[in-house]
Amino acid sequence: MSDRTNDRRPDFDPDAVPVSHAATVMLLDDRVAENSTEAELHVLLVHRTARVVFAPDMWVFPGGRVDPGDHAADLAALCRGMSDAEASTALGVERSGLAWWLAAARETIEETGLLLATDRAGLAPTAAVIADIRNRVLADEQAFGSELAAHDLVVDVTPIEEVARFITPVGPPRRFDARFFVARTPPNQEPSHDEGEIVNHAWFRPADALARWRDGEMEIMSPTVRMLACLARYRAADQVLAVAKRRLPYQRVRVDDPSGEYRVLLPGEAGYDQAELEVESGWVRLWEPDLLLTDRPED
Repeated sequence: MSDRTNDRRPDFDPDAVPVSHAATVMLLDDRVAENSTEAELHVLLVHRTARVVFAPDMWVFPGGRVDPGDHAADLAALCRGMSDAEASTALGVERSGLAWWLAAARETIEETGLLLATDRAGLAPTAAVIADIRNRVLADEQAFGSELAAHDLVVDVTPIEEVARFITPVGPPRRFDARFFVARTPPNQEPSHDEGEIVNHAWFRPADALARWRDGEMEIMSPTVRMLACLARYRAADQVLAVAKRRLPYQRVRVDDPSGEYRVLLPGEAGYDQAELEVESGWVRLWEPDLLLTDRPED
């Protein structure tokens, strides 16, 4: 993830910044835009306050660090649809793979108020329960697992698919190894933000968000731009989720920056073969089937 907004000499050792695991979620919905009469794919973006250290004043997908509490939680009891061994294999980690899914659900309710969890019959909790869980988690991030357990709720991981991985380069004061997930917005829930770390939110057609970024109306990080470009290929949420469920092999991104555009490219896109391989550490699963295969990242 590139951070080119701060040219000041850092007051920290960039090489000593640890890389933290993170989970971010592209929440999808089919909505009717103002200038349209047809429901089309939209994705939720949240606007980070300028006061935060990492990605200040940026529009991003909801997400954040995978906390120790996510690993310490009773993952088997709080998640369904996939065993921890299966989740770990899917992510290429030794253990506690479900912690990434739990973190994704936790960050989603923190930053948007949307709860990616149901009771064991698949029914959504009431709005009052969702609000109560969010308030408790905002006060204590470690409370998410216990709150799910207290309300007998579980995160169904099967409709939450991992589709990309980006590792921030040396330089920023925060570095992350971030897994990008895709999920449909829970039915009968609407997002909200808390005016803390997140100061705004909005639904965008992916192409519209990209156009506003190109026009300088929105600050968006390069991995987010890359994933918006991937989503812009599809007309409906079902199409995205169908490709995501196939778990296609990772495609390694490259960067072309001829005039400061910082274009993050996938195999088969114009300029990929001449672009830089080591500038952006990213791998994406949302690609067209006829593209050439590239290497999976090493853990």
